[in-house]
Amino acid sequence: MKNIVLCFLFIFSFSNHYSAAQEKFTLKGTISEEKSNESLIGVSVFFPEAQTGTSTNEYGFYSITLPKGTYKVVISYLGFQTITKTIILTENSTQNFSLSDALENLEEVVITQNVESLNIQKPQMSINSLTSGTIKEIPVVLGEADIIKAITLLPGVTSAGEGSSGFNVRGGSADQNLILLDEATIYNSSHLFGFFSVFNPDAIKDLKLYKGGIPARYGGRVSSVLDIYQKDGNSKEFHANGGIGIVSSRLLLEGPLKKDKGSFLLGGRSSYAHLFLPLFDIDNIAYFYDLNTKLSYKLNDKNNIYLSGYFGRDVFNINDTFENTYGNSVLNFRWNHLFSDKLFTNLSLIYSDYYYGLKLNFVEFDWVSAIKNFNVKYDFKHYLNDKFRLQYGLNSIYYKFNPGEINPTTPTSGINSFKLTDKFALENAVYIDAEHKVTNKLSVSYGLRFSSFLRLGQNGLNIYENNQPVLFNEDFKIYEKAEPIDTLYYKKSDVIAKFFNLEPRLSFSYLINSDNSVKASYNRMSQYLHLLSNTSSPTPLDVWTPSGKYVKPQLLDQYAIGYFKNFNNQNYSLEVESFYKTVKNRIDYIDGANLIANNAIEQVILNGKARSYGLELLFKKNEGKLKGWLAYTLSKSEQQTKGKTDTELGINNGKWYQTAYDKTHDISVTGSYEFNKTWQLNTNFLFQTGQPATFPNGQYVYNNISVPTYNARNSDRLPSYHRLDISFTYTPKVNKSKDWQSYWVFGIYNAYNRKNAASIAFGQNEDSRVNEATQLSIFGIVPSISYNFKF
Repeated sequence: MKNIVLCFLFIFSFSNHYSAAQEKFTLKGTISEEKSNESLIGVSVFFPEAQTGTSTNEYGFYSITLPKGTYKVVISYLGFQTITKTIILTENSTQNFSLSDALENLEEVVITQNVESLNIQKPQMSINSLTSGTIKEIPVVLGEADIIKAITLLPGVTSAGEGSSGFNVRGGSADQNLILLDEATIYNSSHLFGFFSVFNPDAIKDLKLYKGGIPARYGGRVSSVLDIYQKDGNSKEFHANGGIGIVSSRLLLEGPLKKDKGSFLLGGRSSYAHLFLPLFDIDNIAYFYDLNTKLSYKLNDKNNIYLSGYFGRDVFNINDTFENTYGNSVLNFRWNHLFSDKLFTNLSLIYSDYYYGLKLNFVEFDWVSAIKNFNVKYDFKHYLNDKFRLQYGLNSIYYKFNPGEINPTTPTSGINSFKLTDKFALENAVYIDAEHKVTNKLSVSYGLRFSSFLRLGQNGLNIYENNQPVLFNEDFKIYEKAEPIDTLYYKKSDVIAKFFNLEPRLSFSYLINSDNSVKASYNRMSQYLHLLSNTSSPTPLDVWTPSGKYVKPQLLDQYAIGYFKNFNNQNYSLEVESFYKTVKNRIDYIDGANLIANNAIEQVILNGKARSYGLELLFKKNEGKLKGWLAYTLSKSEQQTKGKTDTELGINNGKWYQTAYDKTHDISVTGSYEFNKTWQLNTNFLFQTGQPATFPNGQYVYNNISVPTYNARNSDRLPSYHRLDISFTYTPKVNKSKDWQSYWVFGIYNAYNRKNAASIAFGQNEDSRVNEATQLSIFGIVPSISYNFKF
């Protein structure tokens, strides 16, 4: 650790010395969209003569230090008009830019990442960016644009199955993804068990998915980071946009609090298909609603404040016997401060809450579980010179876990009140990241994160003989729960377990020429939270639990290498990456594990390890009437849980077995074709190897009861998954004398009516008494229509 710190100090000192040896000045400013004053993320600020440049950060700020002189600066952002300006740099100065829409008509602004040439040079790899406009063009089920469904069309990203929650990245599980909305953690990203995502595309400004080479400023998960930023709102004039679909509608309002200084954004969505169910004598109810809000205000040239929030709920009611409510709530206050021309800071105070409620009227009880956290983050971005940039900061997260609470709903209920033991934890981290342009061809990004996790005191901790909460029965060759020998009680201020981890990060890019580069990366990450789930995809009922005395944190090591190329004046691009990663302390469950309302979860958990490796390809066509991409992933994802002794079997006899999210082949083709300004065709095709499963391979009869026997864990597969989606967008001719704009989307999901298997159940036919397999398919062909408007 000491040597690493000294290395950073040496680089810092050398960079400052190098900068001081020449007469240099700093150019800084913000870049925004002209019509709305919305800050733009990732705008390229390039100086052709100096062959150097920078880009705007998450708040539209840029800073670059150059030798004294006269420069031509090119400000470029796809979807906007490029600005070229001559600047005489003889002193530190501020230059703000406003970019106007490059389209002649009044269609929606398409926001994209940096120009491709700079992406080729940057050391960051394994990053994908999607825009709100791109997401809305992708055909989806029931006509609702969906961020989570869109990212599953990217290489290395798969869904857990049709109608399931979450997504899997490079063979990892859904709980290994860190999902951030304006820096706040989202614990469940799905509405209606995966049919919709919790993110309203109208409210989203920028989205980045980090699959590898993850910067040191991120931590807490070992698979990926999905970083989403909401729009700030229009500070120039009031606008509204929304859409009306078959099962849901949405509306977004934005406008100035004070012109050019403050803005508000308020967006809401709701589904309403349940309102029509009584017409068909159906008593069931299933709907969701959510709310996005944001307030932004510019105090002065050096200070900006933001207050953003999200609230969402899903409600299910089946014949008034079963009622289920769950959802996320987040609130974030942020303060941007500019200490100097080179030092930008952001302080965030964040609250995040995930709630799950279940009411079973037929047994007369309520079940409630939740996870809450309070997060303080302070981040610094130090623009030392045009070749060296530092990011550093710290954060501290306090967790409260409510694993479950049961209460009777009537005086006659046979259920007694029961509360599982609350758990508490404190996670801290400090980090430093450096982005260093070593030569014109070699750029390096390196950093270090130091994280700690303190499992705080709780009201009752089981103690086991030899600290073994799970025992292996040598006679029956099965795992059994150990009986506690004692129970200890702690104050909340006590520390019952603590973990410390160093997490180095390194990535580099070598520029072969202006259109070709090779990149490589390594990162280590720690994950201190675990999602308890014995299903192949997460459900709202799954419960998060912290690392502690019997559950160790997961530790990831990931290596990646890639080749990146632009073709035909950047109209086409190719990305090829290969990755290998290992995860220590990946939890597994003994056969027959009960995870619901279990106050001693350590009795059914075993620690194992996981690995995954693969090859990813992404070929994109970026310009022209026909645009889109082809993504292909060839990969393997496996897990191993060995016994502690030679006679202990472990899981699957201690051998490697496929994880539930292993997909050998994953192909997606996404395209859009603009016939004219009125009609556009959007389509995507998906093919995935079937999801691993465990099928019975025989049966025996015991006391007149038929008992099935099973193959090795996850040694079978569901049938391969594939489907074709098509949509047409109709945009009426715009009347420039009117503010109202609109377009229609006509879609067909699963156009050839493929009956994809969500699961296969095995049982005995009641009539013939013959064993049979029954396939469950959720969607066949689904047509949709939606009307979208803007004024």
